[in-house]
Parts: sequence; C-alpha cells; structure tokens
Amino acid sequence: MASLSKNELDILLYLKEESFTSQRKLAAYTRYSLGNVNSTLKKLVQNNYLTVEYKLTSKAEQLFMRAVPRKAIILAAGYGMRMVPINTMYSKAFLEVQGEKLIERQIQQLHEVGITDISIVVGYMKEQFEYLADKYHVDLIVNEQYAERNNLHSLSLAADRIDNTYIVPTDIWSKENPFRKHELYSWYMVSDLQTKHSNVRVTSHQHLQRITDQDQQGNAMVGIAYLTGQTAAGLKEKLLNLDHDKSYNNSFWEAALYSQNRMVVYPREVSHENVAEINTYEQLRDLDENSDSLSSDAIDVIAQEFAVEPSAVTNITVLKKGMTNRSFLFTCKQQKYIMRIPGEGTDQLVNRQDEAEVYAAIKDKQLCDNPVYLNPNNGYKITKFLDDVRTCDSNNEEDLEKCISLLRRFHEMHLQVNHDFDLFDHLNFYEQLWNGQNSVYEDYLETKKHVFELKSYIDAQPKDKCLTHIDANADNFLFYSEEGQERLQLIDWEYAGMQDPHVDIAMFGIYSMYDKQQMDHLIDLYFDKQCPAQIRAKIYCYIAVCGLLWSNWCEYKSQQGVEFGKYSLAQYRYAKEYYQYAKELIDGQSR
Repeated sequence: MASLSKNELDILLYLKEESFTSQRKLAAYTRYSLGNVNSTLKKLVQNNYLTVEYKLTSKAEQLFMRAVPRKAIILAAGYGMRMVPINTMYSKAFLEVQGEKLIERQIQQLHEVGITDISIVVGYMKEQFEYLADKYHVDLIVNEQYAERNNLHSLSLAADRIDNTYIVPTDIWSKENPFRKHELYSWYMVSDLQTKHSNVRVTSHQHLQRITDQDQQGNAMVGIAYLTGQTAAGLKEKLLNLDHDKSYNNSFWEAALYSQNRMVVYPREVSHENVAEINTYEQLRDLDENSDSLSSDAIDVIAQEFAVEPSAVTNITVLKKGMTNRSFLFTCKQQKYIMRIPGEGTDQLVNRQDEAEVYAAIKDKQLCDNPVYLNPNNGYKITKFLDDVRTCDSNNEEDLEKCISLLRRFHEMHLQVNHDFDLFDHLNFYEQLWNGQNSVYEDYLETKKHVFELKSYIDAQPKDKCLTHIDANADNFLFYSEEGQERLQLIDWEYAGMQDPHVDIAMFGIYSMYDKQQMDHLIDLYFDKQCPAQIRAKIYCYIAVCGLLWSNWCEYKSQQGVEFGKYSLAQYRYAKEYYQYAKELIDGQSR
C-alpha cells in the first residue's frame, strides 16, 4: 500500500480519469468534505504529485504504473446451495440477469477496462465453464475439493496469479462496471447498506474493522477486491499457510485479509443500488423477475398444487443438505412447507414408484404426516413444516426409548407392500454403480467375501417379514409439539420395503455410530432384555452387511461429488468388525 493517505489516493484516481473542474465536484465524487478536499489537494501539490493546475506529475504517473490492473480471478467453484430450487441444473455463475449470464457480464466488464488475463476457479458443474476458454480465452483452475472446502482453498489454488489482480465472486451483479483501468491501492468492496449479516464496518478513519458485537451492524460485504504491491505478496503467503490449516477448511478467503481485527486493505464503499449479491432464488427474482433462470419445475409444481402464481411462493430457504436429497423450506398461503428435490444420482438409488406405494401403506397410521404432494416419477415431495422440531439424540436414553417404542409399534403393524429391499442385491447394485472403478479400500474384496459368508446364516434364520423402514436414522425421528403435547414422527421412507424388521435395529445403531456396548444396549431395549442369542447374532450379521452396503453407497455418492467424512469410514469399520462379532457368536452356538 502506498505511503499516501486514502484521501490523497482517491483524489489522484479521480484526476487520472477526469480533468479538474472544481473542488466541489471532487468532494461529491470522493464523498470527502470540501475542507478535506482542499487540504488534500494542497498536500499533493506540496509533495509533487500534482502541479499547481492540479494535473498529475510524473511522480504520480509512476504510482499508477506500479499498480495498473493486470489480472482477475473469478471464484466459481461452490455449490450455491442457497439457490434452491434451481442450483441442481447449473452453477449460479450462469444465472441470467437482464438477458446476460452473470459470469459473462463480469468477463465483459473486465475486458472493457483492458483485463484479459482471467482465471476462473471451478468445481461444481465444472464442465459448464469449458466453453468460456474458447469464447473469452480464460484459464480454468479446477478445485477438486469444492464439496468439502470453502473458497479460501479456491483462491489458494490461484495464489501465484495474485499480482495487481481483481478477486471476483461469481454471484455479484454490478449495474455499473466495478473494475477500472487505473488503481492505486488494495481494496475490498463493501456497500453503504448497513446489515447485521456483515463481519466488518467502515470506520471514520477509512479502515475495515471486524465486528465483534453481534448486535452491531456493518457494511454489507460485496466481496470484489483488488490486490496490489506488498498487500498482494503478503496475501499469497498467508493464503497458502491458512490453506494447510484444517481449521480453515470452511473459511472464506477474506480470512486471509485480516490482521487481528482489521483488514489490511482499504474499503471501497459503493452504493447498494449499484451492486447485488445473488445467493437465493428470491434475490434473483427481486433483481429480475423476468429472468429465464427463474424457470423451475419445482416452483411450478408448488404453484399448481396450491393454485397460486409463482410469485406467491416466498421465504424460500435451503435446508441442511441431506445424504440423498436437497430440500427447501417455503411459505405459501401463510403456511410453511418443505419441498424435497432428489439429489445427484438419486434416480439410480431410489425407486419412486415403490416409495409412493410405501406412503400409501402408512397413510393415516400416525407414523408421520401424509405428504401434501408426491410425484412417483421424479420424487418431488411436499410436506407440512413442523415448528419447534428436534431430531432424536441417540445418546439420550429417554429419546432412545421413545424412538425404539415407535419403531417396535410400526413393526407390529405388520404392513405389506409389493416390493422387497434385499440387502445383498443392493450391496452389489451400489458397487455396480461405480462403473468399473475399484473400491477406495485396499482390502475391500476380502471384506466383501467375509460379509457374504454371513448370508447362509441370515437365510437360515426364521423371519417375520413386513414393511421395514431401512433408513431408521436417528435424524429421521422428529420430536415436535402439537396442542401442548410432545409428538414423534418417523420420516423419510424412500428406501422402505419388505424385509426382516430387525434390520431397522441394525440401521439405527450404525447410523448413530454406536460402539458395541451401545449396540447391545439398543438390542436389549428393543427386546426388553429378552433377545435370544441367535437373533442377536443375526442382528450382528445385519450390522456387517448394512455397514458395507452404505459404505458402497457412499463410494458411489463420492463419485457424484458428495462426501460424508467419518460416516463413510465408520460404515466400512462396521462391516469388518461385526463380521468378527457375528462369527464369534455363531461359532459359540454350534459348540
């Protein structure tokens, strides 16, 4: 950063683009007081940056030469999860506003000021960006870890390109060109809009101060930045250091701009009327209600089901990304609902006709609310939203007892459907979805061989087959209040089918990542401490089989760009460890 003050630099920037006409006009442009402008002009003349006619000297021109913009990095790797229900179709870089794709508008605005050295960091739906390499001669940098890391990692991949460089988030629409042919200092763009959602505020001394009081408002963070000189060099080094620190995996790149509680760059404050961050469907609709990107069959379904215009669907909010689906909350006719949109590759995993049959079987059985809408062809589902909901805490004994009681009551209904959920068939099926790729586990073939050795014992055991949930995850047991009473529902029936109901016990345990003591306690709870040894052995077999089944499922989903961290490792461990536990118990019965 130059030794001059921000006031002096801003006035030099103005005079580089415009001829001097009056101090008053300078004050209006820079937003500095007239007195401040007059004193600053005087200093610039005294220090030989301006002539007495307020024209730039060669000394000032040298400053501009050192800081001239040369490059841009556009960050476009992320999911854009908050853009539901349209982010499943394309990256939000390609949202259209007034007939222009966001990223193409940004590239064209950069070209207008002479910036053609442009790098784009891509990840989610990276193939959609490929044509830009030919059309605009941009470089594409692939972030392979876009699913599990934030954009600090994205920028670190392009760290060597940060030198007189614009950093540009792909979700920003600017009414006026935010880029300039001339720059003098490093800055970070914020707007004049005050919001509690900001991390920084512009101080009276033209610094960007971190907000530590949660009740304090700050300047809305636009996110475009310009980095030059020592600031750029320092940022490159810090980015790489933070990128190697796992505690920053979920951090935004701006974390590298802070020194203690202040950013190391100046603020560039713009009018909120000139910039818009597009993070949600409704933000796009507010900006351009005629955007072609607003076309969404999910919104059309809601509008048709409730007999309203699409604009009547409001308060659209993404919910936590599930393992199989993407879901969002919305309001219509003053009521809240949840819409489920099947996730990547789900059509390979779930038979929606079978799911519809299950919901018909459990209708009005007080197991869960009946769906408001369910399409057996594409899996779209609308359900009522329950206020004050919490999921089962599988480590809380009271919660556990209530959930197992509901699970047992469901099994005792002995409901019937016309399709099975065969564990071994699904295990093989998920493996086939790998398209010939080997497992990521070195000893997979041995583990699979051991698991299949348990099939003969399972097949030989008596079973009272009925509709079984299969996905009896603690997160699928919902506690909520209704008329002053605590209620409990079991949701998400998309894998349900005819099976030995004892599979649900195994599933609950492995989803909860129970150790053996907890697993045995779960079995004892379901059977009121009256579980015969051969049934316990059978459940151990199910734990091993289901562990490998979901491990294979995780490997397939991983190929779709969806990762589950320690969950996938835990499932593989269940396959190996409970094979041993089952064998020990089975062998003990034969002695």
